Amino acid sequence: MVGLRGVGKTVLLDRMRDDAESTGIHTMRIEAPENRSLPALLAPQLRQALLRLSRLEQAKAHATRALRGLAGFAKALKVKYQDIEVGLDFEPEPGLADNGDLEHDLQALLEAAGNAAQDAGTALALFIDELQYVPEEELAALITALHRCAQRQLPVVLIGAGLPQLRGRTGRAKSYAERLFDFPEIGALPPPAAEVAISKPTEAQGVKINADALSRILQETHGYPYFLQEWGKHAWDTAAASPITLQDVEAASKTAIAALDESFFRVRFDRLTPLEKRYLRAMAELGVGPHRSGDIADQLGREVTNLAPTRGQLISKGMVWSPSHGDTAFTVPLFNEFMRRIIPGDEWKKA
Repeated sequence: MVGLRGVGKTVLLDRMRDDAESTGIHTMRIEAPENRSLPALLAPQLRQALLRLSRLEQAKAHATRALRGLAGFAKALKVKYQDIEVGLDFEPEPGLADNGDLEHDLQALLEAAGNAAQDAGTALALFIDELQYVPEEELAALITALHRCAQRQLPVVLIGAGLPQLRGRTGRAKSYAERLFDFPEIGALPPPAAEVAISKPTEAQGVKINADALSRILQETHGYPYFLQEWGKHAWDTAAASPITLQDVEAASKTAIAALDESFFRVRFDRLTPLEKRYLRAMAELGVGPHRSGDIADQLGREVTNLAPTRGQLISKGMVWSPSHGDTAFTVPLFNEFMRRIIPGDEWKKA
């Protein structure tokens, strides 16, 4: 598994999937939203992949068996996971992935699918975005199933993308996860790459950008992929002619920040409870971070232990993460500045 971080992870995940499909690998693409079960997300994607494999003569027998297993899997788990909706193309095979126990059944199902992919001389690649939202019990079942496939040397792989807490969540789900998967971190772009991300598309359109303007964009965005896109868009819209100047970028910064406040940041803010908002505002008061839990608690006049559940909820919601024990950091840059704008003054300290 590959654990990716940042808004750019989704684009990268899609490109990796396109590359995989271009080589003949059968892929399944899932975005794991909150409040949806893994079986509900996986079943229809797996059905499509198995139907494609069943059209290949050399894989037909095992693919058909896997489809029978999928029918039993969906039927057995329908009671527990009522959001499962998948077309059933074959009658279930008794005893195959139909025990009603997710960990056991998912192992059997992916093993059957892996046999079909092996017969076809290809692989099954499961791409899951926002993997941190998969409940821990379901994540454990997925890891166990992939471990079984690895032991059987079956061509089934997972490429997952998620927030920084993903490594810790997989480790808690199954202690051997860190040995089974790789976890490269994709964060901010280094300055040379960030410069190319802005200058290359503008130059392709015959437009130059001044060095000081480009430097200001990198400074404002911290190299964060999505913010580079926003600043690039607004700088392009602001500039009346080539080259894009520092004054253009300064004007564009105001509109870019306003756009982020109304969409990117506001969507996250509106999901928070009052105490969670105060916790993040206390972090913002301390600066960019990361911050020690004790320092945040001091800002709020509370005990660290009393705030532990709030911190845990913020981690679950993807608002903060723990780069090291006892430290807390925002998952996206500039959120500290947004918190100071949306909750100005000192009234939050008295709540």
